[in-house]
Amino acid sequence: MKNEVLFCPLGGAGEIGMNMYLYAYGKPDEHKWIIVDSGVTFADDSVPGIDLIFPDFGFIEDKKDNILGIVLTHAHEDHIGAVTYVWSKLKCKIYATPFTAVLIQEKFKEKKIDISNYLKIVDLGNSIKLGEFDIEFITLTHSILEPNGLNIKTPIGNILHTGDWKYDPYPLVGKKLDSSRLEEIGKEGVLTMVCDSTNVFSIGRAGSELDVRKSLSNIIDRLKKKIIVTSFASNVARMDTIFHCAKKSGRLVSLVGRSMYKIFNAARKCGYLKDIDEPVDPRDAKKIARNKIIYLCTGSQGEPMGAMNRVANYTHPDVTLEAGDAVIFSSKIIPGNEKKLYKLHNQLVGDGIEVISEETEFVHVSGHPNRDDLKDMYNWIKPKTIIPVHGEQRHLLEHISFAKEMNVPNTVKVQNGDIVRLSPDSLPEVYDKAPYGKVYLDGKIGIDEDSKSLKERRNLSINGYLNVIVMITPKGNIHGRPIIDFKGLPVFEEEDFRIVLDDEIENNYWIINNTKENDVFKLREKNSWNHLIKNLGDKYIPWSNSPDDITLN
Repeated sequence: MKNEVLFCPLGGAGEIGMNMYLYAYGKPDEHKWIIVDSGVTFADDSVPGIDLIFPDFGFIEDKKDNILGIVLTHAHEDHIGAVTYVWSKLKCKIYATPFTAVLIQEKFKEKKIDISNYLKIVDLGNSIKLGEFDIEFITLTHSILEPNGLNIKTPIGNILHTGDWKYDPYPLVGKKLDSSRLEEIGKEGVLTMVCDSTNVFSIGRAGSELDVRKSLSNIIDRLKKKIIVTSFASNVARMDTIFHCAKKSGRLVSLVGRSMYKIFNAARKCGYLKDIDEPVDPRDAKKIARNKIIYLCTGSQGEPMGAMNRVANYTHPDVTLEAGDAVIFSSKIIPGNEKKLYKLHNQLVGDGIEVISEETEFVHVSGHPNRDDLKDMYNWIKPKTIIPVHGEQRHLLEHISFAKEMNVPNTVKVQNGDIVRLSPDSLPEVYDKAPYGKVYLDGKIGIDEDSKSLKERRNLSINGYLNVIVMITPKGNIHGRPIIDFKGLPVFEEEDFRIVLDDEIENNYWIINNTKENDVFKLREKNSWNHLIKNLGDKYIPWSNSPDDITLN
């Protein structure tokens, strides 16, 4: 049997976020694996009580003896947010460039785990050798420091994994995209390109951080009172821009929010942001004139616990707003966040505060490639096969159409769990399916989407709950009146509901089953209804034909 290369996304295909990609090389049943990125996505209202979601990596956990390492492209949470959970099961080496490595160290430090023997720092533009994989880190540009594409060389062909990127000729902080090296890689021959699809519908170019700086400078110059800028903490170039604009307008900068300080310190540690003034502590900034200070805050998406939300609700201990002040939302409105963001905007405007966002002025550029950026990448790389990732289904399909326009011979549309066989001698194909899914982080416990607790929370959020306490005598009679407690019903119905329920219980309209407690807890939920009904006797046997799912009875 011949050696083969496999590609399998466990997250990031059919969605934007939760990126986790597997590559394998070797003969069938003898594959050696690498993992590229281990990210999370953030929960919405459909999963109450859940904060983070990450891929179910059970498929690769079963192969942990054949894992060569985890390779991280950059430090955004949708690429590194799950690394502590993944590593705790796999105990393999982690490879990252310096800035990403600093943030990874912080994650493990918070969990009191010493990762020093496993974390390997790779200098920008350098290569690592993992088994038969020769992996070169290619410097790109994005909305964070040190974004890397991976030139994955194998004995049967090369794969370019772009990670997140765009073409920014003036990134302001960090190195420029290495287009000359990308052209060389294209000439060497690329079997497959696995590419970012986020902005495939957007025409033109994503734009440069330099253009944002020019626009923000003009905006800040015209504002006369206190200014708050809220942005993604990870965008160090935007952070640098705010310091630049503040100095130009005679203002100082105060960082607000834990993430801002974490990213600022990580950037400083790696040699960035050396030529800017020190930020002012928010407690000291209160003493500075309103027209001499800019606050740079977390919470650009209206997060309930973000600094910006607390400032807007006048609950922040150090930062206040008054009529005439201005808030600049220097970030994209992420789809799904519109409702809470517009609520925040309306609240601020209602208090007499000027709100500036991407909808009103030029205050943000994307970190992902528009169509003209993609054209450049295709012209440099000239791949034989394209596999779009980092996009919803509509993005992936549009990217495939785009690739065909760029005369790419082969395209493969993948979904999470698809295993693609790559070979120079045959057409690439999805030939198998790996088990995949999502793990929902409930506190410190990972649960699946069919978890009983998650179902119950959803049910409670829609229907409320009813709690009935009935005391039963040894003879099976009801002792005293039932104690009824419920939440989630309209107040005007409460008394009527309580009276009817009391009557039903007292008149034995409810069936009391004297099943032993231990028997109940041993039952599987699926079979409990039928089991309990049969225990009531022959009279009730016909009822046991009801559905196993008690919620349907």
